[in-house]
Amino acid sequence: MVSESKSPYLRSVLESIPPYKPGRKVVGPEGRSVKLSSNESPYGPLPSVREAVARAAAELNRYPDPGAEELTSRLARRLDVPEEHLALGAGSVGMLQQLLEAVGEPGAEVVYAWRSFEAYPLLAGLAGVTPVQVPLKDEAHDLDAMADAVTPATRMVIVCNPNNPTGTTVREDELTAFLDRIPDSVLVILDEAYLEYVRDPRVPDGVDLYRDRPNVAVLRTFSKAYGLAAVRLGYLVGHPPVVDAVRKTLVPFAVNHIAQAAGIASLDAEGELMERVAATVAERDRVRDALVASGWTVPPTEANFVWLRLDGDTLDFAAACAEAGVSVRPFAGEGARVSLGTPEENDAFLAVATSYAERR
Repeated sequence: MVSESKSPYLRSVLESIPPYKPGRKVVGPEGRSVKLSSNESPYGPLPSVREAVARAAAELNRYPDPGAEELTSRLARRLDVPEEHLALGAGSVGMLQQLLEAVGEPGAEVVYAWRSFEAYPLLAGLAGVTPVQVPLKDEAHDLDAMADAVTPATRMVIVCNPNNPTGTTVREDELTAFLDRIPDSVLVILDEAYLEYVRDPRVPDGVDLYRDRPNVAVLRTFSKAYGLAAVRLGYLVGHPPVVDAVRKTLVPFAVNHIAQAAGIASLDAEGELMERVAATVAERDRVRDALVASGWTVPPTEANFVWLRLDGDTLDFAAACAEAGVSVRPFAGEGARVSLGTPEENDAFLAVATSYAERR
């Protein structure tokens, strides 16, 4: 009899790949539920974006534009890049999966910092590539060690900037020196899901760096700053060989009609949306200052979250937050990532964090 836990027709690698764990929602006293576990924007779409989504929802009987031509054109003008240097997909994580499918084959290696975005090892395993994890240094990318980890088998290197979950950044001089060390035969992906929250002028815009480097590509998303996490929309900026490969691995119609409409409307409303981003940045500074004043060690962050190094206390802290109706994202034995919400939501978290610090 065939074991129910192991199927003869499924890939054996699936047994070693844990499922992705999204941030969870908890309910505390008096029904309070503050979700600070998924790096989402606390603000809903602007009225103009909701109206565009409503109009698009009336046309669900038709397939979406397979090439997302209008959105691609608008993005190309917004970024000052040729349209053939752009590819769209179902969120930046979906595009990363497409990239790994494009480079992945037995023996190929992908280098990235760790801890970083938790989907990296999952997607690498599914693509059949060998993940090479390079430990963080002071909660940030150790670019020298990452460059040293590149071998003739390396196909791709991922730099998450700002880094998820620590919020730390790589500065332009460091990144440029790193890129100069990477062979032209290795694709470098700059994962910039949180770029809109960056205020440090020393942090580069990856689109500026890719222009004269054919082996560099940039991932961006509408999920975070644009508040469109539910519709799954992301894009890649790169040179034609990379973009063409990503388009070949795209599931047909992956960028749905509502996502395209929401993306276009969000670009039209970008000024208003960036005001919301500025509000989140202000809350980020307030929350970090309050945590530091309470005795926490919090690395400087340029994203829409803060990182608390808790080591063995991580799950206990997450449980204390959950008991108060606040969900955070724990990484057992390491620390907790806490997204920035509204001022009231952030105050609820700070009350727990301050009380916990006093007991440590």
